[in-house]
Amino acid sequence: MKKLYAGLSLLLLLTQGEASFAQKLHKLTFKNVDEMYAYFRYAPGKKIIAGHRGTIEGHMPENSIPAMEAVLKHTTAIFEIDPRLTKDGVPVMVHDATLERTTTGTGKVADYTWKELQALQLKDHEGNPTKYKINTLDEMIVWAKGKTILNLDKKDLPLETTAEIIRKHNAYAWVWVTVHNVEQARFYLDKNPKQYLSMHIKTAKDLEAFKASGLPYDRMIVYIGPEIKEANQAMYDFFKAKGVLCMISAAPTYDKLSSPAERAAKYRAVFADGATVLESDLPIEVSKAIR
Repeated sequence: MKKLYAGLSLLLLLTQGEASFAQKLHKLTFKNVDEMYAYFRYAPGKKIIAGHRGTIEGHMPENSIPAMEAVLKHTTAIFEIDPRLTKDGVPVMVHDATLERTTTGTGKVADYTWKELQALQLKDHEGNPTKYKINTLDEMIVWAKGKTILNLDKKDLPLETTAEIIRKHNAYAWVWVTVHNVEQARFYLDKNPKQYLSMHIKTAKDLEAFKASGLPYDRMIVYIGPEIKEANQAMYDFFKAKGVLCMISAAPTYDKLSSPAERAAKYRAVFADGATVLESDLPIEVSKAIR
């Protein structure tokens, strides 16, 4: 009997160990905002993966906690996500204004209450229903602490609402905001000077506007576009001198190439060309391509 108990105890320990190993996540953990700033300062050879809406790999639904967890089992990553408001003012994670593409629902997100949306399933990239439910922004922010960075894209949440949610969670060390112009950037920095930005600067005109704004360079990455092109080099040179990371998004371009080998070659080329952050719908593929 003692041998039986000993055997069962050993089996339990081994099973728990396997489960723990299976759930191990590659985390980005920052004690404070300044530590986060330092991590995202430019250095030669730095490569950072950004999951666009989490991931669509492995039949995972975009803009969901399970999708982000799936990525973190393979690599450290940051995530661009898309909050929208329900009829009763709850920020939920749905990219489109309508429900059809990414959930089993129909109609506009804004026409449903949060309670009503909880009855829906999320769909994968091929339109198949999954077992997963819509997450709220609050759920995601709580989950992400000590694991990753969330970059909130601008959908229908007022800037004031977004700023208040970040303030409520005191999430400045792990929640960023996407801003498309100097005015949006200034709004968030006026609310809290520590707020980190993902700043769109895709043209020489955009760059001149930012230079003239007097806003700081030490609390942002810069999104410069979706592809490799000669004009990017001037952006890379300018921002590297300022210690700023530049991001390319492969979601509308190289992610759509037909074969994994073609995609991998482009992912490597983006970093070789001078980008430091690569955003992709396929962040697990990116991690394998650049190992």
